[in-house]
Amino acid sequence: MSRSNYIFTSESVSEGHPDKVADRISDTVVDAFLAFEPEARVACETLVTTNRIVLAGEVRAGKPGLSRHENKDRNKQIIASLEPKVRAAIKDIGYEQKGFHWDKAKFQCFLHGQSDHIAQGVDAGEGKDEGAGDQGIMFGYATDDTPALMPATLQYSHDVLHRLAQLRHSGELDFLEPDAKSQVTLRYENDRPVHVEEIVISHQHRKRMGLHKVTSKRMLAALRPHVEPLFAEGLITKKTKWHVNPTGDFFIGGPDGDTGLTGRKIIVDTYGGAAPHGGGAFSGKDPTKVDRSAAYACRYLAKNVVAAGLARKCTIQISYAIGVARPLSFYVDTHGTGEVDPAVLEKALPDLIGGATPRAIREHLQLNRPIYARTAAYGHFGRQPDNEGGFSWEQTNLVDELRRLA
Repeated sequence: MSRSNYIFTSESVSEGHPDKVADRISDTVVDAFLAFEPEARVACETLVTTNRIVLAGEVRAGKPGLSRHENKDRNKQIIASLEPKVRAAIKDIGYEQKGFHWDKAKFQCFLHGQSDHIAQGVDAGEGKDEGAGDQGIMFGYATDDTPALMPATLQYSHDVLHRLAQLRHSGELDFLEPDAKSQVTLRYENDRPVHVEEIVISHQHRKRMGLHKVTSKRMLAALRPHVEPLFAEGLITKKTKWHVNPTGDFFIGGPDGDTGLTGRKIIVDTYGGAAPHGGGAFSGKDPTKVDRSAAYACRYLAKNVVAAGLARKCTIQISYAIGVARPLSFYVDTHGTGEVDPAVLEKALPDLIGGATPRAIREHLQLNRPIYARTAAYGHFGRQPDNEGGFSWEQTNLVDELRRLA
């Protein structure tokens, strides 16, 4: 039996966290390939450390059917263009530090052609639809905790760091540096958030704030007025405990302070621990990889179920085998809050996106576009769909159809 009264915590990390720098670079590579060829294949891993950027992985820039030589030439063409794009992404985050500088860090690229054995399982052929890029399980989740239908603990954690990043970029809080983490602990009663128990912010900073040395007390005084308005009225009280840079100085950060790798913040990327996570990360993967595209589809369907009022909470799981188009399983759990039998949803939801095959998901959500660098920080979910097609999986355009089903 699920509990209705409890305390729960989620964390987030900023765009300047070393793992998020790696995610941003990997997704910049994905966007570069998809801008050149919408059917490109990318599996890019990035490592960042003190003044060093290393890329590795498998790519295919050409369409299926091109010769090995043609694909190799296209790969070389795009790979040659990557370094300035990667440096521009790091500059946009704000790294101009002695230990990690967008212009001075050494760049190495070890991307190479995709395995023919993987390609033959994934590519569509005569009498064969496009198969999944790998086996695996993926999850989607939605809850009416917040207007974005995201867990409140995670949404607030994201909001805190996103707002501080805006103030850093604008120069209003010019003593802040890019690396940061946040954590929000909420008390729930009757399964609703009623009080902020704890707020943790660890933010890299310069040594001085104007004429004064930066201290934890001065950081709290500077950040709190910008953080409090992000929370729903009444959640923060005098009993809320604040922990701002609790260890003291935080000068050395980013890739100089801690090595960053693609795909190490997967709970930050999804639901903050409030829902299960599948077996793979998202960043650095083109949308034929169901680790990414099917997780987006599951979120899309779960969000529409909750937005339609068919449940207060919804978890969806889907599974695939490599090279096979048809999902192996499709599972729905409305956590005892549903207005419709989950078995009915299990039959109906896949049909709303063409049977949930990898190709149908990509086409329905229009995923073969350079829309991924923007997902690398502050979560892949709970964001607003944009005019370029980013976050298409956050649309609620299935609500009317689902209400008719109900």
